[in-house]
Amino acid sequence: MKKLIVYYSLEGNTKYTAEKIAENLRADVLELMPEKAYPTGTVTKFIFGGKSAKMAEIPSLRPYQADLEAYDWIILGTPVWAATFAPPLRTFLKEQELTGKKLAFFACSTSGNALKCLENLEKEAGSLEKVPELSLRDPFKKQSGENDEKIKEFCEKILNG
Repeated sequence: MKKLIVYYSLEGNTKYTAEKIAENLRADVLELMPEKAYPTGTVTKFIFGGKSAKMAEIPSLRPYQADLEAYDWIILGTPVWAATFAPPLRTFLKEQELTGKKLAFFACSTSGNALKCLENLEKEAGSLEKVPELSLRDPFKKQSGENDEKIKEFCEKILNG
């Protein structure tokens, strides 16, 4: 079964996690890049990113190749912004049809609490059944055996699903 990881990462945590998952699953990876980059400064990222997420904005993305017909699993990854997922994933979900695909979700946050974000992402993706989920706390900035174990368990759920 072919797997595709689709993600957006602002500061590297989600990218790091996507790469670790891809390694475990031998999955392909698609990084979403908005046409207009979000700021990374301490305050500005919260103001602009949080506003964009809360307003459910749909930013233009740089061109990407995604033949979703070739994949059985689509694994979506995002940082947590204002308790929801990053807008580039919203754009992807509006542009792509995921009906009939097996879905899984992961989110990275500073607080370690991505429950609401993952709920929002599941709802937006149209997931009708319980799917594998993963929530990590700053996995790139704070690399740990605990996060590695959570990633491994997440991947096992996908492999067994």
